[in-house]
Amino acid sequence: MGVTVNAAVVVSGDRPPRYLPFELPPVSDGQVVVSMEAAALSPRARSGAAGLHYSSEPGQTPTVAGIDGVGTLADGRRVYALALDGPMGTMAEACVVAADQCIPVPDGADAVSIAAAMIPGLSAWAALAVRVPRPLAARVLVLGATGVAGNLAVQIARLFGAEQVVAAGRDPQRLAALSDLGADSLVSLAGEPDEVAQRLRREAGDVDVVLDYLWGSVTEQAMAAILTTGRAADQPLHWVEIGSMAGPSIYVPSAALRSRDLRLVGSGQGSVPGQVLLGLLPDLMAALTEARLAVDAAPVALRQVESAWDAPHPDGRRTVFVV
Repeated sequence: MGVTVNAAVVVSGDRPPRYLPFELPPVSDGQVVVSMEAAALSPRARSGAAGLHYSSEPGQTPTVAGIDGVGTLADGRRVYALALDGPMGTMAEACVVAADQCIPVPDGADAVSIAAAMIPGLSAWAALAVRVPRPLAARVLVLGATGVAGNLAVQIARLFGAEQVVAAGRDPQRLAALSDLGADSLVSLAGEPDEVAQRLRREAGDVDVVLDYLWGSVTEQAMAAILTTGRAADQPLHWVEIGSMAGPSIYVPSAALRSRDLRLVGSGQGSVPGQVLLGLLPDLMAALTEARLAVDAAPVALRQVESAWDAPHPDGRRTVFVV
């Protein structure tokens, strides 16, 4: 008989996980048991639990939700652990993960803040470290800056040396707050399309890099606006697709690729190799624990997972389940 823990168990991908007992899988060579403290409810964790992420294997139930979190090893060391594959996620009293997917957490670091920030922070960190040329002496537009990931992207772009950071989003209060976190200019994406296009041309027409968390019709409009400014045809525009909060696909006119130096790439699990992602985590952890990055988190008891799963915080804080 194996060890049983309480966990956020996915019984069906179309329903929230339930707080139920779950038997830990056997611990194989190269794996460790992590007693969990905190695991965040990120869009990546949501899509993985629903079986809708592009890396998901359909039909795997029951599983435990969660792809990362902060916990403690048997010897007392605190770690940040990734669990991107397999049936045992991190939203549990304990989980089994690969030892090489754990990195140390400094003493005194806040588990909730780290859990809230690592996955969204890694999205921008990987994009800027791997998917666009370095050094980043560039003008950067964050499209979808008012979400947790976009908020961190503004801060990370500044850490990476961006000359100018333009933040674009819909929520007026969250957008205004980004001026204190490194944004040089703000673009509201609310309103009539023509008005939004004018704002983007004025504030972001000369950007070199776009970190895109939205995709869909918003990206179509933004791309058309930026590419029809007076920018030089040979001025490279690195458009990095990271998220798809506004839609899964876009229409790109062929002329946009032929008439401008548009370099459209994606950044995420798969386009950036797993070992490369793991190699980026210590520097991101250092930025978080040295208070160079800020994130708002809302701790919720893991036993409340079923009721909290579809109840996002109106103030935009990231839900973090705590054991």
